[in-house]
Amino acid sequence: MTTGGIPGIDVHEAAARVASDERPRPLIVDVREPDEFVAVRVDGVAHVPMSGFLLRAGELPKERPLLVLCASGARSAAVTGYLLRSGWTDVANIDGGITAWQRAGLPVRRGPLAPGEGTLPTG
Repeated sequence: MTTGGIPGIDVHEAAARVASDERPRPLIVDVREPDEFVAVRVDGVAHVPMSGFLLRAGELPKERPLLVLCASGARSAAVTGYLLRSGWTDVANIDGGITAWQRAGLPVRRGPLAPGEGTLPTG
């Protein structure tokens, strides 16, 4: 779904795309702050907090679809718009954020981070 010109994707479709054999595989980018990320997160995402996003945006791959996630969809919509204006072409906001993800019963992780969890993939 597109809201206010920002392309959006339903949580079920986002989960299905990430789990599929689609190549290149979409990357979920979580822009919530560190305390929010530790509390609850989707497995296998890249964590790039909104507070430092502008400094790290250039680290995000342009050759992979990006699905942007926050708590409810507002911050991720702003980041999605920024990325689209900045040269990324395949970016969508995950509608409803982690709140909708959990309500849908999709899997999440909680508590202390495992080594490397949330880091941007290389290559």
